[in-house]
Amino acid sequence: MLEAAIFVIFPFCMVFAAISDILSMTIANRVSLLLLVAFLVLAPFTGMQWSQIGLHLAAGALVLSATFVLFAVGGMGGGDAKLLSATAVWFGLSTALVQYLVLASVFGGILTVALVYFRNSPLAHFTGGNSLLQHLANGKAGIPYGIALGVAGLVTYPETPIMQWALARLAGL
Repeated sequence: MLEAAIFVIFPFCMVFAAISDILSMTIANRVSLLLLVAFLVLAPFTGMQWSQIGLHLAAGALVLSATFVLFAVGGMGGGDAKLLSATAVWFGLSTALVQYLVLASVFGGILTVALVYFRNSPLAHFTGGNSLLQHLANGKAGIPYGIALGVAGLVTYPETPIMQWALARLAGL
């Protein structure tokens, strides 16, 4: 049961955040809160020491500090900042966190270039009325960075300590 929760909760939150950002240009606070609470509930049952859990929380606080500055200067949305911070808690202070942050930046850059190109193409005019694509086609809308965060999170999630524990448990069955 514990392994199932580890396999489902984080990926579900990443997919939900990405789709939510596409459709509404917002990431609900409950997604970040669910990630944080789920980690705090699951981690002790994986045998993670309290000091390790503290380091995971420190990773989240460190990322929150950096993303708060980005939010304050208008470089990042609030939902993106909270999602990035809650996700960092799952990664902890590890090379997996660095991989996640680098991939999120790369995917975010690709997404930004693609959206600028799309928004300046004739296709944006035709798709602007579509409820699924309206925010993507709107040149005045921001970049739904939750897409990049979600994809990067899904790609790097197998490297997280909690997922490594779950994979080891399943391999031992």
